[in-house]
Amino acid sequence: MSPPRPWWRRALLGLVRWPLALIIVFEEWGWGPLQRVLAAIGQWPGFRWVEAAVRRLPPYAALALFLLPSLLLLPVKLAALWLIGQGKAVWGALLILTAKLVGTAIVARLFTLTQPALMQLPWFARLYARWTTWKDGLLAWVRSSAAWRAGRVLKAQVRRLVRRVWGRG
Repeated sequence: MSPPRPWWRRALLGLVRWPLALIIVFEEWGWGPLQRVLAAIGQWPGFRWVEAAVRRLPPYAALALFLLPSLLLLPVKLAALWLIGQGKAVWGALLILTAKLVGTAIVARLFTLTQPALMQLPWFARLYARWTTWKDGLLAWVRSSAAWRAGRVLKAQVRRLVRRVWGRG
């Protein structure tokens, strides 16, 4: 058994964990629904052949395609920072939010399409397994927190209220 961590290290870990957890929770909430939207679009006649071609890519081509949206969104994010620097904070924030939503949707769909090829790369499969284990542990930590439990209770109360009000309307 390892010795307990000093208080300052636990505090620093707590400060780092929450922002990371919020980013991951956002990704988790957005990943599935956004991927489903793009999957529905992928069923349109013009897109079916593109998805089929992506599924057939060899591992390293799949990796390049999977990483491409991150590279393409970098100029958009820099433009958003420029807008913020020009005093147009709302436009910059909206651009960053839009880029994040679109980027998450595209990456989610591309990962779904390329995952079988990517898992053929031993180093990628190892990293993905480590990432998944770490992410699941972080999400378990968040879900066991008092803040998360209180948020779930509040969410259930709001849903009941909305159903009650909506049902009367």
